[in-house]
Amino acid sequence: MNSTRSSVTGSGPVVVGTDGSDHAMRAVRWAAGEAAARSRPLRIVYATGTSHGRLYLSPEDIQQIDGFAEDVLEEAAALARRLAPAVAVTTAVCEDETTACLLGEAGPDATIVVGSRGRGGFASLLLGSDSLRVAARSHVPVVVVPGSDDREPAGVVLAGARDERDKETLRVAACLAAREGVSLRVLSAWVFFENVGSMAAMSDGVGRLAADQATATARLVELVRKEFPDLTVTEHVVRAGSVSEVLVAATADADVIVIGSRRRSHSMGSPLGRVAHAVLHHAHCPVVVVPHP
Repeated sequence: MNSTRSSVTGSGPVVVGTDGSDHAMRAVRWAAGEAAARSRPLRIVYATGTSHGRLYLSPEDIQQIDGFAEDVLEEAAALARRLAPAVAVTTAVCEDETTACLLGEAGPDATIVVGSRGRGGFASLLLGSDSLRVAARSHVPVVVVPGSDDREPAGVVLAGARDERDKETLRVAACLAAREGVSLRVLSAWVFFENVGSMAAMSDGVGRLAADQATATARLVELVRKEFPDLTVTEHVVRAGSVSEVLVAATADADVIVIGSRRRSHSMGSPLGRVAHAVLHHAHCPVVVVPHP
């Protein structure tokens, strides 16, 4: 997606984390475009994590870490100002760990942007650790930008949707597509366990589930079409062995994918559902994670 035109709904600032790595600089590019599209300020943050290590760090160590952080922020801010000269850009060195820094800077109405990986300075923005925790804990949309996305634009915003909880997810995707002047593809993938029950029961169950899922998806899409009458919207209901595999494969032909965050109520495993976890790890394009109410 064009880095100067992307947009996610939200009235607050755009907050992006950086550690100076190539992945992080891609995130800064995306964030600058997001801020320009919404005419919102951009806040670039470097998390040093020194608040948890002061007992083991000398004043000289902290000074050196802070100096490196300032250099990284200066470079990131210069890039953002070149890409989006009308955007008000500010920077911050945060002494806390990555997730706390970004969530603290974001507030209630921001959009957070992170790279999928880092090089360790920004508390290792490695997907599965900090980026994943930010996406799991945030109450505002989080954009995870992959390390490499040099493909030609596909002209498609992809949205994963299953039920009524995905209304806001679909609306965010529609806003993105409408503002980019591209089409919206709504993909609803569902799984049926074929080893349960008799063949006759399975046949009836598959047909019933397929019809129910198609109806639910059509209902969601109709709401989008009413709000965005000029937007080209296509819907696809797919029976799949793996929902995550279907969504990840579809990202190869999309500029961005928008998914909802279905968070687990227990602490074991990933705090996000396994579908969101897999998409964040393997998507071929930026992933917008929209928290469910």
